[in-house]
Amino acid sequence: MIQVTPKAVDRIRQVFARQGVEGGGLRLGVQGGGCSGLSYLIRFEPKERPSDRVYEFDGVKVFVDPKSLLYLEGMTLDYKESLMQSGFVFENPNAKKSCGCGTSFTA
Repeated sequence: MIQVTPKAVDRIRQVFARQGVEGGGLRLGVQGGGCSGLSYLIRFEPKERPSDRVYEFDGVKVFVDPKSLLYLEGMTLDYKESLMQSGFVFENPNAKKSCGCGTSFTA
């Protein structure tokens, strides 16, 4: 199971509204690359793929492909803001090591 915090759901809605996105959802995934070997993928998708696992959080759909789900199972997507930076934060129990930027990891 993947979780998305209410703060992250609100931010996703804001981004979708600003970009005029209606329907579809947020794709979460993993791809090779980054400082630690794997990097997180986050982007808008107009619709889910047939093999996707679809999660819904307060009306916001999140799509995850089966291969990425192996690395993201149990993950929580949050959104944090501070004076220094703001952005989505991946809290992934499968990450053995992650880089300082927080967008790549080793499983």
